[in-house]
Amino acid sequence: MKDLVVPKPALTFLKTLAKNNNRDWFQEHKPKFTTLSGEMKQFFSGLDEKLKVHDDIEKMKIFRIYRDVRFSKDKSPYKTQFSCSYSRRGEHLRGGYYIRIAPGETFLGAGFFNPNKEDLFRIRKELELDASDFVAVVEDASFSKVWGKLQGETVKTAPKGFDKEHEHISYIRHKQFYFTRTFIDAEVCAPDFMEVVDQSFQAIRPYFNLMSDVLTTNLNGESLLG
Repeated sequence: MKDLVVPKPALTFLKTLAKNNNRDWFQEHKPKFTTLSGEMKQFFSGLDEKLKVHDDIEKMKIFRIYRDVRFSKDKSPYKTQFSCSYSRRGEHLRGGYYIRIAPGETFLGAGFFNPNKEDLFRIRKELELDASDFVAVVEDASFSKVWGKLQGETVKTAPKGFDKEHEHISYIRHKQFYFTRTFIDAEVCAPDFMEVVDQSFQAIRPYFNLMSDVLTTNLNGESLLG
């Protein structure tokens, strides 16, 4: 079975929506949106099947086109993207994958977007104690060629209780621990895009394997899973 593709009209629709982000225009063009969103759902579901071949995916979530504008200064009612996330199995694995399809702004994300305070503290303590395994993975040349450098929000100096002069404070400062990879529109609509995405997600596994081990053990290396 051939991999599904991102239809070029999907990007065209999103470009036009960005210029006409109002309910009247959207209602007039909703039949087109319904067709395209169905095709994108098939693409995201096909990617889900590929991920499940090499990882344990607990949940796929396709995000709605409608924006929650209640607490936003931007009152545009619609998102100008198709996006989906894939959560790895619960407390055993942690982390997740994300894909956003948007004209000129398509990217993949993988890692830990919003770790809870206990997980965040555990990661930081691991890095404080011995960051050698972490550095070996995230600074590996083949890994960096695909995923670049660690992304995410950081604190300005050092988290409370951590030495701001620590050798690896640049990593300890992170509040989020994820990586991204961007694509141009021609790559997004290419026949092999799904395969490229899947290979990219496979390439993040050394990082996930390490972090899963960290988050399921205590600082003595003893399992927390029971």
